[in-house]
Amino acid sequence: MQIDKLRGKELDQLFNAILSLNDIEECYRFFDDLATINEIQSLAQRLEVARMLREGKTYHKIESETGASTATISRVKRCLNYGNDAYEMALERIKVEQPAVTEE
Repeated sequence: MQIDKLRGKELDQLFNAILSLNDIEECYRFFDDLATINEIQSLAQRLEVARMLREGKTYHKIESETGASTATISRVKRCLNYGNDAYEMALERIKVEQPAVTEE
C-alpha cells in the first residue's frame, strides 16, 4: 500500500481536519483556504473519471466530457483495478448516502 509511505502526524492532522467538517459549505471554505482552484478541480475531476470508468464509459467519452488527459484516465483506471478500492467505496457511499446536488 503506497499510503503507508505517506503516513505521519501531518497527514493524520489533515485527514482529521477533513473528517471534522460538518457539511459541504464547510468543505468549500476549508478547501478554498487549503488548496488552489486547480488542485481542487483536479481532485474532483479524478473522482468523476472514476465514476465514469465504473459506468463503462470510453476513454474518448471521458476525455471529452471531463477534459481529463488519457494519462489521468489511465492512472485512475489503474487505481480502480489495482488500488485500495477507495474510489469504489467513496462512490458507493455518496450514491447511497447523499442526494444529488441540484443547481437552482
